[in-house]
Amino acid sequence: MPDDIAPRPLRRTVAELKTLTPARVGLGRAGASLPTQALLDFTLDHARARDAVHSAFEIEPIAAALAALGLETLSVSSQVSARAEYLKRPDLGRKLDADSQSVLAAQDAAPCDIVLVIGDGLSPAAVNAHAVALVKTLLPRLDGLRIGPVVIASGARVALGDEIGDLLKARMTVLLIGERPGLSAPHSLGAYITLAPKPGLTDESRNCVSNIQSAGLSSEEAATKIAWLAREGLSRGVTGVALKDESGLRAVAIAPG
Repeated sequence: MPDDIAPRPLRRTVAELKTLTPARVGLGRAGASLPTQALLDFTLDHARARDAVHSAFEIEPIAAALAALGLETLSVSSQVSARAEYLKRPDLGRKLDADSQSVLAAQDAAPCDIVLVIGDGLSPAAVNAHAVALVKTLLPRLDGLRIGPVVIASGARVALGDEIGDLLKARMTVLLIGERPGLSAPHSLGAYITLAPKPGLTDESRNCVSNIQSAGLSSEEAATKIAWLAREGLSRGVTGVALKDESGLRAVAIAPG
């Protein structure tokens, strides 16, 4: 074959493509509609996503598991009064209620490098399933940094971590929170890393490690990324759009061969 003729790309069957992704591809049709099995699968996954949104946040078991790791925990709440309000009023999920503000202010905490925050978010089920395992895997990778108390926040949106970090005099917050459920990923956890947290920051100020779940990023992979972003963010004095995740480049550089 002449050098200037590129080989044809490998053609895959629809059945082979379906093994590569949980997304809905090649569903087929029955007349003008979906086949019965595809419709039933969609309905089941939609129900699972709704259940994840409305699942209970297991605060006490999470706190007990973190205490077993030797971590101090504090429980706080946003200004949301009920789950229905949480879904309708995202702004209230970004602000601590008065009692929580008092609890954190009363800590009179010494400055620390990182405060870990665990929030229920849009999938408490994801937090219940993955947060403790991720914290356990992450802690050794943060060795040498001053870690403050772990704050368990109910009714939380991402920006709630900014107020928490500010009150606890943290250089950085690492917020673990349940992500918006998808039809193929109802139990996905996200991690948000924010330098110099304070109320009023917006999302370009933070880095996100997403899709932490059994069918996505493992706890090991996620912890490596989070720790790299945290250490580099503290060292360079930036997070967000000014800090790109290059954790994978180091892994390639030290790979054998």
